[in-house]
Parts: sequence; C-alpha cells; structure tokens
Amino acid sequence: MPLTKRLTAEFLGTLWLVLGGCGSAVLAAAFPSLGIGFAGVSLAFGLTVLTGAYALGHISGAHFNPAVTVGLWAGRRFPANELLPYIVSQVLGAIAGAGILYLIASGKAGFGLGGGFASNGFADHSPGRYEIIACFTAEVVMTFFFLIIILGATHKRAPKGFAPIAIGLALTLIHLITIPVTNTSVNPARSTGPALFVWIYAENWPLNQLWLFWIAPILGAVLAGFVYDWLGGDDVADPEVVIVEETVVVTED
Repeated sequence: MPLTKRLTAEFLGTLWLVLGGCGSAVLAAAFPSLGIGFAGVSLAFGLTVLTGAYALGHISGAHFNPAVTVGLWAGRRFPANELLPYIVSQVLGAIAGAGILYLIASGKAGFGLGGGFASNGFADHSPGRYEIIACFTAEVVMTFFFLIIILGATHKRAPKGFAPIAIGLALTLIHLITIPVTNTSVNPARSTGPALFVWIYAENWPLNQLWLFWIAPILGAVLAGFVYDWLGGDDVADPEVVIVEETVVVTED
C-alpha cells in the first residue's frame, strides 16, 4: 500500500478517535439528565478504535496513536524510517478532530474551553486531583498493557479477525480505570489536539502539562515492545507446533 494512502488512513483514523472519544466527553458526558458519564466516554473511545481498525486497519495498520507506532517499532513490527511520517499524520488528524469538535461545541450558547475540552492533566488539572507521580505511573502502565494487548492480538498465532475487538475493549477498560486520574491519554496525539485549542482560546495549562502525555505513553509503549518481542518471539512457531490455515496442530515426537 503506498505510503500516502497509509498516512491518509492514519490521519482519518486519529481524527475519528479524537472526534468520537473527546466528542463524547465534551458534548455528552454531563448532558442534562441524559449524560453518558465516565462509562459512556470510555465506551466511546473503545468504539472509535474498534470501528476505525476494521475500516482502515487493512490500509495502514490502524495505529492512530504515536505511542502505538513507537511500540510496534520497538516490537520489531514497524520500520524506523516510517515513524516520523506516521506520527505527523496522527498529530495532524488529532488537531483536525479537535477543530471539528470545537466548531460543533462552540455552536451552543455559553460554551467555553475553561472546562478543559477533554484535555489531559495532572495535579490540579487531574479530574481526581492525582499528583504527578500517580499520573505518570498510570500512563506508563496503561500504555504498556495496551501495547501488550495490541502486539498479542495481532500476533500470527492469535485468532484472525478479532484484534480490533480486543484492542477496542482494552482501550475501554483503560479509560474506565484512568479517566479520574488523568482524563486518560495513552495517546500523545489525542492529548495534543485538545490541548492546542485550550491554549489558543483559553488557558496555558494543557500545553504546559503536555510533556507528560508524550513521555509516559511512549515510555510504556517502548517497554511493551521490548518485552513482547522477548515474550512472543519473532512470530515464528515453536518446533513442535505446525500452523496450517489458522489451525494449530501439535505434533508428536
């Protein structure tokens, strides 16, 4: 698949993730009487990845996340020379998604960005007022397991066709755990898009705290890539196991 098409798919997929996930938080989480709450926002993020992966995964691999791209590189599943183009496309997609969300949200009287616009934060800007160490730990650990699930679900020995479901549910679970801690990032692009709009139109804090939501997810992803490369091998079957058309047959000595 040509690189231009893969980059376009990454742009669209990340746009969809930010528009769907952050959009649910900004527009629907606390809507009067019918708010979807944390559980609804968590499900929305998971559904964006699940649907985006089925729609675009065969084109670009459906990373939609710089940490995923870096983690796949660390796990020897992605070439180093395509890291930067993928990450740039993802960040641009996230900014575009946040821009569309801003156009929609600002159409309501009284709307303002003082509430954070689904930005990620720590300390005073953590939803639960969690301190920086707790937030950094949460982002590293959750991204680590997110990448372990991605690498495992897409392994050659994994059941075929189910990876987007596992990955989408994993992202849902991660949000259920960490929305109160950091508003959940595990995705530097997702953090960048909303932060830029709050910085431009309201306050500086999301951009000032953005460094954590780049460093922590990428650190967790790199660790996961190295660990899974050791744990799962290089996608080569064990000597006693023969894989034939997705069926595992154990041979006898």
